[in-house]
Amino acid sequence: MTHPANILILPGWQGSGPQHWQSLWQARLGYQRVDQHDWMQPLRGDWIAHLEDVVLSTSAPAVLVAHSLGCMLVAAWASHSRNTHRVKAALLVAPGDVAQDALRPVLASWSPIPLQTLPFKSTLVASQDDPYCSFARAQGFAAAWGATLVDAGAAGHINADSGLGDWPQGQALLKQLIHS
Repeated sequence: MTHPANILILPGWQGSGPQHWQSLWQARLGYQRVDQHDWMQPLRGDWIAHLEDVVLSTSAPAVLVAHSLGCMLVAAWASHSRNTHRVKAALLVAPGDVAQDALRPVLASWSPIPLQTLPFKSTLVASQDDPYCSFARAQGFAAAWGATLVDAGAAGHINADSGLGDWPQGQALLKQLIHS
């Protein structure tokens, strides 16, 4: 069984507010949030270095639970780290497509998007109507990263605005991933 402190919550750009399923899971289940020093102007190198430090501080293999830009962080970290063996699996939810015209200038340090196969099990959950990533683009990320794709239907950005509460379906996907 994975200890709750080794399940790492990786919010996206601007963090996850108090009603976001990631924050609710953290509060209810004791998962560890990887707090980045700047949520508003995220620099890929800074975020990768901090994730590396946190992964190295876990007592057992970590499980990554990423949302939006957090998914891009997982891919970027995995493409650089020599410690990917310390991660058991990753749940990647609603990846934020940093190559979109609207996001590219704001998140310039996040390009290019790493498209190598992740060296651990992963599940990517995508929405049909996510304003930050088309479903076709999410399918491409899942294929490149070697992730199992889960279609969440019309669930927006799979965040607090989607009205998911603590998102029991996501918790079931995480448990399935951990135990597979």
